[in-house]
Amino acid sequence: MSDSGVSLALAQGGIEFKQFVRTRESLVFTLLFPVMLMLIFGSIFSSTVITPPGVSPAVTLSQYFVTGMIASGIMATGFQNLAITIPIERDRGVLKRYRSTPMPKWIYFAGKILCVAALALLSIVLLLAVAVAFYDITLPDTGQKWFTFAWVSVLGLTACTLCGIAFSGVAKSGRSGPAVVTPIALILQFTSGVFFNYADLPHWMQQFAAIFPLKWMCQGLRSVFLPADFAAQEVGGSYELGKVALVLAAWCIGGLVLCLLGFRWTTRRDG
Repeated sequence: MSDSGVSLALAQGGIEFKQFVRTRESLVFTLLFPVMLMLIFGSIFSSTVITPPGVSPAVTLSQYFVTGMIASGIMATGFQNLAITIPIERDRGVLKRYRSTPMPKWIYFAGKILCVAALALLSIVLLLAVAVAFYDITLPDTGQKWFTFAWVSVLGLTACTLCGIAFSGVAKSGRSGPAVVTPIALILQFTSGVFFNYADLPHWMQQFAAIFPLKWMCQGLRSVFLPADFAAQEVGGSYELGKVALVLAAWCIGGLVLCLLGFRWTTRRDG
């Protein structure tokens, strides 16, 4: 990759980020909506203890919930954001015009990825600030936990970003994007251990959620922010970090394949 290519990618990323922050609806939904959910549901769950009596330290459902919301914030900036905004750009002819320019096509995707990375960092910082300030979540106190936090976040964001780009071809128009994407995101949140203790969900629901990245992102982040002893309360009896890495990496590969096979530059009516 030449220096000019890197400069173009960085410039495209800057343009994408500026366009995003100027769109108030996207800014509120992607960055602030997870924070609002954390404040509302975290307050509701604050007195509910999910560890068995006598187990110390006790873990409240609010602590459990906020770790899941950090994973949901990553999913929102990657999967939801791209699966909604790309169909809008396709519908407006932005992608068609872009493809007709001499600009390398990979620059467009690089700009999207850089924008998503910046938004994910902002989302994580906001959610961590709220979690630490209001819900007794402590930041990682060892290098190993910070490393786990980093690789779970990076793998999860990569998988969600690639899946968002691939899924952008499902919506028939820009208007239908939110209607198609938002229910899927909500279903995954309800079944992946965000709003409820994953171990308390029906077995079939656990099996369904285990197919997708969000469940494993939540589990990986619980290993960072919840006590080590809480691992015994997980369905598998441990945080299963090796399986977390394997599943997220598999989704990264699968998402890339789906992008290569299914991404469309034009609408169906344009051919």
